[in-house]
Amino acid sequence: MAIENRYDFIMLFDVENGNPNGDPDAGNAPRVDVETNHGFITDVCLKRKVRNYIELTREGEAGYNILIKADRVLNSKFAAAYEENGMELGKKGKNTDDVKAARDFMCKNYFDVRAFGAVMSTGDNPCGIVRGPVQLTFARSVSPVSIQEVSITRQARTTEERTKTGDTEMGRKSVIPYALYRGEGFVSAALNNKLPNGLSEEDLKVLWEAIINMFEHDHSAARGKMCMRKLYVFKHDNVLGECPAQVLFDKIAVKQLSEIPPRSFTDYEISVDKDLPAGVELLEML
Repeated sequence: MAIENRYDFIMLFDVENGNPNGDPDAGNAPRVDVETNHGFITDVCLKRKVRNYIELTREGEAGYNILIKADRVLNSKFAAAYEENGMELGKKGKNTDDVKAARDFMCKNYFDVRAFGAVMSTGDNPCGIVRGPVQLTFARSVSPVSIQEVSITRQARTTEERTKTGDTEMGRKSVIPYALYRGEGFVSAALNNKLPNGLSEEDLKVLWEAIINMFEHDHSAARGKMCMRKLYVFKHDNVLGECPAQVLFDKIAVKQLSEIPPRSFTDYEISVDKDLPAGVELLEML
């Protein structure tokens, strides 16, 4: 059954001695707002982790394929939608009914398409454009962050020439000692209703599960310890919602407890104003 309620949600998650989202334009150092020194993480990065979790836990399950990943080129996947529907290939979207049928096929078979949307209008077998009902903001650190450059060594040399310079090679990695990030998101039932194969209630459960666990299987040398700490979900009692999202987001306040740079989640206080507008329910998922 398609979702019938609008949702707005807040994610609180932290990183300890790691790089949550490197900036390729800054030597892969953690992303930072240069004017305020607050760290930030892109929405694309967070969606990637949701995709990875769903692919890991529901691999081979009908309807939970992932379109955006490093395997086949996208145009070959679009062509497969035409083939599965018995439609003629190579018409470059001249038959609009074929494009709609291909778009519906992609929504039905790929979770990330029906959740986040996709531009699938490239190549000779376009599948149209889907505006996804689930969207995320950039996550931003609650406090300013400090980036530390840590020197590291390794004993494995990369070339014969470098064996002449000593037993080890030097390297560097950029880390944030600690940061608590806040990200916000939206689930629009109104947009979802425009899709023939949109998000179902079961899909929504999968989405919350993926958000809660998005860091559990994403550990690496750069992201050794990242944890989802809180997930607050505001559920409206109808498709369009009862109030603007910012009214609800202001109900959750996060405050740093001292002037000392924070180094753990307990260095913050979270206050929740449960005086909500009529028709809105707060679900503390984590």
